[in-house]
Amino acid sequence: MKHKGYNWHEKCFSCHRCQQPIGTKTFVQKEGSNYCLPCYEKQFALQCVDCKKPITTGGVTYRDQPWHKDCFVCIGCKQQLSGQRFTSRDDFVYCLNCFCNLFAKKCASCTTPISGLGGSKYISFEERQWHNDCFNCKKCSVSLIGRGFLTVHDDILCPDCGKDI
Repeated sequence: MKHKGYNWHEKCFSCHRCQQPIGTKTFVQKEGSNYCLPCYEKQFALQCVDCKKPITTGGVTYRDQPWHKDCFVCIGCKQQLSGQRFTSRDDFVYCLNCFCNLFAKKCASCTTPISGLGGSKYISFEERQWHNDCFNCKKCSVSLIGRGFLTVHDDILCPDCGKDI
């Protein structure tokens, strides 16, 4: 065998850890020693927090723990989170869509989640919230942002429409 300008007996060109001849198998050289790939992975490769298998290329680090890119996924929809915006709650990671659907407050008008992401603003009154675009009079649909309003049961009304009640 010949490697990096050195000649070896075939049985001498062996793994530093298991002592098995490497022959034509894949190997890794580290600190002057040769390792067969399985031994190298066992001794030096990081282990994925999720699947417990070695991470041989790439990988993701989250909270100082190593993950395979394919294992670092949203707990809700299983979408890969590597390179995406995500958040966590109770040590579980979520894509923003799943997180909003599960935990965000819902708009009292359109019932879709109010994420508050990207600086989007919303109106909050008592126990209810509205997207800015949804904070409108129930009867005439005029925007109530910066205006007085009345509440009648679950509806909000502008002062003009509220006069009749």
